[in-house]
Amino acid sequence: MDTPTHYIMTVACPAASGIIAAVTSFLSRHQCYISELAQFDDEEISRFFLRARFRFNEGATADFEQLNAEFEAIAQDFSMDWQIHDTSRLPKVMIMVSKFDHCLTDLLYRHRKGELGMEITAIVSNHLDLRSMAEREGIRFVYKPITPENKAQREQELFELVEETATDLVVLARYMQILSDDLCRKLEGRAINIHHSFLPGFKGARPYHQAFERGVKLIGATAHFVTGDLDEGPIIEQEVQRVDHTYRPQDLASVGRATETVALSRAVRYFIEHRIFLADSKTVVFH
Repeated sequence: MDTPTHYIMTVACPAASGIIAAVTSFLSRHQCYISELAQFDDEEISRFFLRARFRFNEGATADFEQLNAEFEAIAQDFSMDWQIHDTSRLPKVMIMVSKFDHCLTDLLYRHRKGELGMEITAIVSNHLDLRSMAEREGIRFVYKPITPENKAQREQELFELVEETATDLVVLARYMQILSDDLCRKLEGRAINIHHSFLPGFKGARPYHQAFERGVKLIGATAHFVTGDLDEGPIIEQEVQRVDHTYRPQDLASVGRATETVALSRAVRYFIEHRIFLADSKTVVFH
């Protein structure tokens, strides 16, 4: 027996009375069954967010195009930013890496096991170290070495590749290059980075050694949207693990790798399942 196609509606609009009733009544009139519904009213910015997962009732005419067209009137009444996503279309994801392989390994494993329903358009790297991993998975590998002289040209080529492949999401899975403000603007809301985060924060090439010297008690990682403000984009997911004085730098690095993979894979899943909403400098995430 075929599994019915599900759809996901996302709505963000100014807070007002009657939004939930308007959405649910509309779907009911069009013979749709809502299997999941989440909403949040952010009183600080007076903005309302809603996510509904639904399918057409058995025997109903599943006219996706008509559904989109007829919802427009309701959307205009409430000044909605909205989309209806067909879950049978897998989001397209491009992964960018340098030399560290733990985040890429984790994403490829979860993708292979069906935990991440996405189509990987390419693996892009400024080094050749992880080329064999891409080739084993039958995924296109694109090598783009970066120098100060060619950085602007490489970023233009990267954006052209994003456009050519119709990529929905760019994942910086320990890609050790800073993106320019221009590219960050072009990829706003569709590029996720993973960052080792500590209390306090340690910058530089040897963060785990700095953490060891300061005797940290928590190791963490933060997945966030990429913006022109380095490592300050809207936070999507964070993961922490408690450590103590017995952890050497290599032990902290091992814990750090684990927290990074967990935080990043969750953030990617939330994105491809349309669970993330931008709300000024932060996010609303329906788990």
